[in-house]
Amino acid sequence: MEQELKSKVQAHVAEYKKEIVGNLINLISEYPIIAVVNMENLPAPQLQTMRAQLRGKFVMTMTKRRLIKLAFEAAKAKKKGIETLEAHLGGMPALIFTKENPFKLSKTLQKSKSPAPAKAGQTAPRDIVVSKGATSFAPGPIIGELAMAGIKSGVEGGKVAIKEDVVVVKSGEKIKPKVAEILIRLGIQPMEVGLDLVAVFENGLVYTRDVLSVDESEYKSRLANASRWAFNLATYISYPTKSTINLLIGKAYNDAKAIGIAQNIFDKGIIDFLLGKAQQQMLSLKTAANIEVVETKHEIQTERKEEKHKQLPEKKEITEQKHESTEIKVPTREELEANIKMREKQKEAKEFEKIYHDIHKKAIEEQDKKQD
Repeated sequence: MEQELKSKVQAHVAEYKKEIVGNLINLISEYPIIAVVNMENLPAPQLQTMRAQLRGKFVMTMTKRRLIKLAFEAAKAKKKGIETLEAHLGGMPALIFTKENPFKLSKTLQKSKSPAPAKAGQTAPRDIVVSKGATSFAPGPIIGELAMAGIKSGVEGGKVAIKEDVVVVKSGEKIKPKVAEILIRLGIQPMEVGLDLVAVFENGLVYTRDVLSVDESEYKSRLANASRWAFNLATYISYPTKSTINLLIGKAYNDAKAIGIAQNIFDKGIIDFLLGKAQQQMLSLKTAANIEVVETKHEIQTERKEEKHKQLPEKKEITEQKHESTEIKVPTREELEANIKMREKQKEAKEFEKIYHDIHKKAIEEQDKKQD
């Protein structure tokens, strides 16, 4: 280790700096999780309070960026990839060493932050919004000061009121002195005081802040959606699981019943449906063929819907008609086609009568078997 330090640190470097680098190398080797935080704009009192609150959860070391880089270079032989953290040493860097997983560390640091007033020249962490509503200010110069900050106001009920919501500073922009002053007077604290997590190293991988900042409610919502989509997919492709098996069995039963009814397959589970289907088809055919259907207990008789007692012309009248005219009436083509269609429908009706009779007979036999 000392040989590595000698190759990285010049002879004139103070001994305490060598000790700092050596201590960093030991910590890098000891802890699996190494995080880079930015302490820029963090007041000393808040820092001491946070260190006291988080003591025992991790070890934090603050030193110059150059010494941290030397430690990374010296430790990369034993911990591969640690040197990739050098790209994240911005602002006022410090290192955190812990055995907690990166996501838990990020959550702990986020909870330890506290709101703080904005200062001129600071960068807005997000859009800073001044909301519509009444203030505690009496009418006076404050109206002009608000206008200079881009805030529209008026007088309502003897007090100054802000007329509409307005974004005074967009995320990433510098806060102007006048805006910072107005925000303080309005009691708005848009800044957060705390350790700003930049990146975390674990097992050769570097997790940046945007990856570690997980919205728990959104994460739970995504898990719920994923579960629902997986269930729907498994049901659609008929993939049996503990969650889908009951639904798939019900679906298979309904599909089998539908096929049996469509193909007229005799089964005790669908015989009633087949009888109903046959009845409907018979009635439809009866209407189309103008046939009257009379049901008895064991048979179905069909007959034309024509008058049964139509009187025939008297023989005398027929004889007179024959003497008066010897013309023979020849049916037209349309009449012949209609007659043929009628005969075909009657034939279909008789065939269907036989099918229906067979189904009916089968149903009676099934009932007799059940009774026996």
